[in-house]
Amino acid sequence: MTAIVIVGAQWGDEGKGKVVDLYTESADLVVRYAGGPNAGHTLVVGGEKLIVRLIPSGILRANARCVMAQGMVVDPGVLVSEIDAVEARGCSTQGRLFVSDRAHLILPYHPLVDSLREAAAADGTRLGTTKRGIGPCYEDKASRRGARLGDLRDMKRLAQLVSRSLEAWTPTLRALGGEPPSLDAIIEELTPLAKRITPLLADTSQLIDGALRRGERVLLEGAQGTLLDIDHGTFPFVTSSSAIAGGACVARVGEGPFPTELGGPLGERLRSVGGEYGSVTGRPRRTGWLDLPALRYAARVNGLDGIALTKLDVLTGMPELKVCVAYDTPSGRTREFPIDEIATAQPVLEPVAEWSEPIDAARSMTELPAAARQYVELVEKETGVPVDVVSVGADREATIVRRNAFA
Repeated sequence: MTAIVIVGAQWGDEGKGKVVDLYTESADLVVRYAGGPNAGHTLVVGGEKLIVRLIPSGILRANARCVMAQGMVVDPGVLVSEIDAVEARGCSTQGRLFVSDRAHLILPYHPLVDSLREAAAADGTRLGTTKRGIGPCYEDKASRRGARLGDLRDMKRLAQLVSRSLEAWTPTLRALGGEPPSLDAIIEELTPLAKRITPLLADTSQLIDGALRRGERVLLEGAQGTLLDIDHGTFPFVTSSSAIAGGACVARVGEGPFPTELGGPLGERLRSVGGEYGSVTGRPRRTGWLDLPALRYAARVNGLDGIALTKLDVLTGMPELKVCVAYDTPSGRTREFPIDEIATAQPVLEPVAEWSEPIDAARSMTELPAAARQYVELVEKETGVPVDVVSVGADREATIVRRNAFA
């Protein structure tokens, strides 16, 4: 059996969508296993963009079946909208998209709680949430309340579960200046969505297990990035789920520490050339130099055995290039990622050679300028992990594949 997990090794926005799309060409089953509609995966096919927030990126591959597994939280309205958008492009979801009946439902008041909390937070404590209700939904899950997608099969039971959750959230909503929606309004909103979604529901653990036992190729698609993981990330500036199992430059959306962040013209150039704007929110992403200690940390906690280095083309023509090789902390200089001291740690930056030649047409390492090859080799040397894929442009074809993990 062959299973590959693709995870982000930084703060998200590493270009996972393109890498997943590359491997889905050979995959039989593509699985999203955590997260919700907070992170948009941008697929570029034939120069056209499709942004999916819930449905696995493999949906555009006619040969691939797609699974939304039980670790996800699902906004039913977003899911139905995505199904319509995918089918409008001529890609059928019938018999190809399977949704876990154990995934939790994002209910209409979850985004409201998210927004009101963020607005009420003091400066320095805002998380930069996308306000999609992800955190409150996971809170319901951890508190053993809320509703799961399987509950859409029985609207009477669903009403009972929503009532219990709504009762728990009402004091919080009112304390934040909000007013909870009525139970009747919520059920009225969910009823037509339930009719669209219930035919897709399945025990997805059986689907995945069966595929592995038959020797099929299974691709597991991560969301966000290692440094946003609830356990391994820069807490409390993290997402609400597990994001573990690279990019040439680093980007993140939202608040929290970002030691190698670039301001001024260089940061704006990376943002502009790389199109670094949130695919869901449209917010400008913060950009910065590659953080090698953070990448080593991600490689360790994920057990990485291959790296997909994305956005190498964005560095073409930069007047200077640097990478973070270590950190100065109150306890001294360290080559490790100082996750407990990250708010005060100072990155140690070293210059690396620049290149000016366009690289978007390169399809092998020998076609890259020497300085670009050295950049790739530096990542391998510093992490001890081979770079299997190098992305040299946004299109699917703009890729150097050194090793196909499914081969």
